[in-house]
Amino acid sequence: MTTLHAELDFTVGEDDTAASLGSGSLPVLATPRLLAWCEAATCAALEPVLAPGSTSVGTRVSLEHLAASAVGRRVRVSATSAYADGRLHRLAVSARHLGPDGEPVGKVLASGEVTRVVVDPERFLSRL
Repeated sequence: MTTLHAELDFTVGEDDTAASLGSGSLPVLATPRLLAWCEAATCAALEPVLAPGSTSVGTRVSLEHLAASAVGRRVRVSATSAYADGRLHRLAVSARHLGPDGEPVGKVLASGEVTRVVVDPERFLSRL
């Protein structure tokens, strides 16, 4: 199996907070936003192996949000292939804060796994 990997960097903004997204009342990175960032990283990791015209859909998520992130904090989200079987791909995801030099600092703020399945968009949408 070819190891797939992607890293995406984000800065926590006001629109990314639990208070803004309705998943809590505090002005810290919301778990739903963090999950969306993790899924974006899994999509980026799979992109190089997708056949032209195909895409992937998320089918399962397990995520532990372990530390808070204030507005203005920079976060790096990583996705790495953990398992593949045909169209099914499981990717390990993690997130860390970034320091001023752009390097990860401190403890892991999230870890988990996202499962995605490669699909033909037209065929997938025709089943709805």
